[in-house]
Amino acid sequence: MGDVQRQRQYVPARTLDTEFPLIDSDPHIRRVLSYARPTDYSVGVATAAAGPGMMLLWERVAPSYVGKGGFAPIMRLSVVIGLTAGFLQFYNRSIFRFYGFSENAREREMDMREMVDKVKKNEPLYGTSTLTPYMQGVASRNSRYAGVFLHVLPWFNFVNHEQHGVDTAKYYQQAERELEAERSKAA
Repeated sequence: MGDVQRQRQYVPARTLDTEFPLIDSDPHIRRVLSYARPTDYSVGVATAAAGPGMMLLWERVAPSYVGKGGFAPIMRLSVVIGLTAGFLQFYNRSIFRFYGFSENAREREMDMREMVDKVKKNEPLYGTSTLTPYMQGVASRNSRYAGVFLHVLPWFNFVNHEQHGVDTAKYYQQAERELEAERSKAA
């Protein structure tokens, strides 16, 4: 009775019907930030500046007359809220491309290049983790498609795991084709 081990059930990632191909259903925060486009940065900065900018505009249009000591804390608060909103907007635009909700050709190419390079170097595709496989699964289930609900509960994936909702065979097949082409070119 003491030697019986229970096998935990694997919960596969749900695939959504999207206009563009899925890159990753649970991308690590590092990948989301590194794959961001310059337009994501621009929209994030504009969003971050909108709150404090509106506060300054409103103060000029309809002064509050609270004096120097009353307006500064409100401006600090609007800057913090603006920076948070700007980061979340920036992050959301980038992560939606991973989910296939918006055009993602550039990100698919970057993903293929990154993963094929890892295959060629014989490295794990999604990094190594010190967590047990069970805890990696828990982390994956908790943060899978979390970007969809980011405006309500900001939740990011900080855990390396193997559960990303995509077939990784395509990376190995592409690496094989590239290695074969390199061998034929060298011969």
